[in-house]
Amino acid sequence: MYRIKTLNKISAAGLNLLDQTRFQVGGDVENEDGILVRSAAMHDYVFPDALRAIARAGAGTNNIPIDRCSENGIVVFNTPGANANAVKELVIAALLLASRDIVGGCNWVREQVADDSVKVEDVVEKGKAAFAGPELYHKTLGVIGLGAIGALVCNVALELGMDVYGYDPFLSVGAALRLDRHVHVVQDVEELYRVSDYITIHVPYTNDTKDFINADTIAKMKGHVRILNLARGGLVNDDDMLEALESGRVARYVTDFPDEKICRGKNVIAMPHLGASTPESEENCARMAADQLKEYLVNGNIRNSVNLPTVVQEWSGICRLCLIHKNVPAMLTQITTILSDEGVNVENLTNKSKKEYAYTLVDVNSRIKDDVADELRAIPGMIRVRVLNH
Repeated sequence: MYRIKTLNKISAAGLNLLDQTRFQVGGDVENEDGILVRSAAMHDYVFPDALRAIARAGAGTNNIPIDRCSENGIVVFNTPGANANAVKELVIAALLLASRDIVGGCNWVREQVADDSVKVEDVVEKGKAAFAGPELYHKTLGVIGLGAIGALVCNVALELGMDVYGYDPFLSVGAALRLDRHVHVVQDVEELYRVSDYITIHVPYTNDTKDFINADTIAKMKGHVRILNLARGGLVNDDDMLEALESGRVARYVTDFPDEKICRGKNVIAMPHLGASTPESEENCARMAADQLKEYLVNGNIRNSVNLPTVVQEWSGICRLCLIHKNVPAMLTQITTILSDEGVNVENLTNKSKKEYAYTLVDVNSRIKDDVADELRAIPGMIRVRVLNH
């Protein structure tokens, strides 16, 4: 039986995919084989010996120590695209909030209602001009990051009558096919900066994307630009954004990642991380995370891992070897030599790498003895060896 620990509340839509005859699931599980997590901080988490995989029900994995997981042969999954529609819809709301001072107007109306001497119906007609703002129609939206969310944002913005520019240095064929042909895909992000009235960012948070929006990039944008960040807080430099808001170079900043500093800024609209906060999104993420975790533990297949390559292989033997190792020369030769010397016939083999790590699936026609598995573990650069029997 596989032991799965939940570090956050995970939707039953996902947990129901884990058959109780094969999986023990709960927050009090010990020496777990797998973990299902949403936002719980794991950087100080002590990994038990049995831990083989962590599945994040969401796209971002900055709460998980990826490097430490890789070093220990722990596969980390995320769920790209599962919350894309929820975030897309919030981007539409954010565009409108960035255009008209809807939040300020609503708060002002409540203030009038609280004053018994004021007749609300009379004052709203006189006061509404203070909260006016531009329409989205025929304005230019720049979308940075054209993955699952970015592509949906581009396409829906076109439906709103906006002119849309997109930028993604790592644009995949699949992502490109999702884009409407009317999206202007640019190779230089500075071209996007020059033309955009609104800019929304949808890239993962990494060392390379930290402070992606900063004083230098803002200086290249149109004056009075309106910026949306529903991806990750660290993508925008708070100090530089506050300065740009104060000077008026940025007309409004909408963020889904409030902190003590940015919330006090002029013309900041801060939301409480609502991007994926819909029941549909939580169910989608939970299903995807649970399914990926189950598929890896039971069959050794990897889909949507952030630290190891995608490797999916149909069973073609009676035993399967799941090998996580460093991406170094002669590894496959050593693996197949050990199996050959033991008289083990390889039915099928798939090997792929992702940066400095690699994953190899080997289907064989006989059971693997413990001493053979130990020989494989002794190969320099081998990190984890699992043996699955069909």
